[in-house]
Amino acid sequence: MDGIIVLKCGGSTIDMLSNRFFTNLVTLKKAGLKPIIVHGGGPAIKDMLTIQKVESEFVDGLRKTTKSVMDVVETVLTGQVNNALSRRLNNAGIPSVGLSGSDAKLLKAKAKDFARYGYVGDIVDVNVSFLLQLIGLGIAPVIAPIAIGDAGVRYNINADTAAGAVAKAIGAEKLIFVTDVPGVMQDDKLLNSITDSDIERLITEGIIHGGMIPKVRAAIASLHENLQEVMIIDGNQSGLAQNTKLVGTVIKKSVGVV
Repeated sequence: MDGIIVLKCGGSTIDMLSNRFFTNLVTLKKAGLKPIIVHGGGPAIKDMLTIQKVESEFVDGLRKTTKSVMDVVETVLTGQVNNALSRRLNNAGIPSVGLSGSDAKLLKAKAKDFARYGYVGDIVDVNVSFLLQLIGLGIAPVIAPIAIGDAGVRYNINADTAAGAVAKAIGAEKLIFVTDVPGVMQDDKLLNSITDSDIERLITEGIIHGGMIPKVRAAIASLHENLQEVMIIDGNQSGLAQNTKLVGTVIKKSVGVV
């Protein structure tokens, strides 16, 4: 189905999403684009783990997920963050339904490396037909990145990775990472467009750092013949440069030999 866009909303940005962001989404939908939203929830998960005194640690930038951590992750993502985001979308006039990746086996996964990361998964399948049915009804799916594996085992999925996997599986026209920064910055200036080869250089030079690294690497991994570009935008301030063009950094594959 043409016109599908996947938006990944970071957990740290959801509470700060401006009314303008939702107005922009309404404009995009009226122009014929069909949104799918995948969200994170890191800060809310951290707060709940602290409240419940559940210990956790990060390994290679991923939250090592024990069964007790998994219980908190699922509760926060599906019971708190997903509902809040779906509610705002519906209030803005975008018919939406909140989903866990375990609903209708929407996201199927296997353990990434159980000994090292616990219940952290890699997505092996996306229930594309289910998503297409919802989109065909004019409904925007809002997906919490919990996946299901063999024997009903639940997996915690990095939201950037989940968004990339959904975009690739469904043949999305565009993948958009909604963050709390305007895009990739260099010397306080927004880089409007960069390539995958630029990204590795910018990481080496320290210009792309911290939490932006997994975002740009997930962006590169999701690029394919049908998904020619990925965009990083600011969910609080990003406007529309044109009727259906958001302002941010576009990531594309290099052309030819660099």
